[in-house]
Amino acid sequence: MTFTRRALAAATAMTLVAFTSGTSLAGEALNRIMDTNTLKVTTNANWAPQSFLNDDNEMEGFDVYVAREIAKRLGIEVEFVTPSWDIITAGNWNGRWDMSVGSMTPTKARSQVQSFPAIYYYTPASAAVHQDSDAVSVSELSGKTVGATTSSVFELYLQYDLIIDAEGVPTFDYQIEPGEIRSYKDSTAVMDDLRLGNGTRLDGMIGSLSAKAMLS
Repeated sequence: MTFTRRALAAATAMTLVAFTSGTSLAGEALNRIMDTNTLKVTTNANWAPQSFLNDDNEMEGFDVYVAREIAKRLGIEVEFVTPSWDIITAGNWNGRWDMSVGSMTPTKARSQVQSFPAIYYYTPASAAVHQDSDAVSVSELSGKTVGATTSSVFELYLQYDLIIDAEGVPTFDYQIEPGEIRSYKDSTAVMDDLRLGNGTRLDGMIGSLSAKAMLS
């Protein structure tokens, strides 16, 4: 099934690594990593093309390759763990992992519990609708049922509560006033519901532009 894509140019997502959480310091985290000779990295196992399990049950994807390169340059091993996104963004890591390489956007709320030492790529956000939808602009999703990943910048955008406090972020406007926001564990689950048909469960969704490539 083919889907149409609608760019949401104003809400540009930024992604970066988070080295620490809570009151932990980057130096302490690095010492622990070097002592164990292993970098424990959180990422998503179901978010192609950034990160996913291949047919051999091995992690692949852009974020995975970035994490492996970080470990390689440190001269240590890398271990991937895949907790849910809302747990990662909450910042209550308690030493269970060292870093998140999962395309996380720096926001004001997240900066209170996590450290964002580097930005490693930018990607635009986008809105998507089913091919049977008559919508031709982002604003036409106003009053509709719109899906997004829980605790994501896309959900915050729909809630009119998105503050991206990082350098180089362009200004953006809220172009959608959703009638209902539906939250999902990841973008794949959102797309699965959108595939069911226009208005069946969703009228549209918000997510990263790279994720929308999976809809084509």
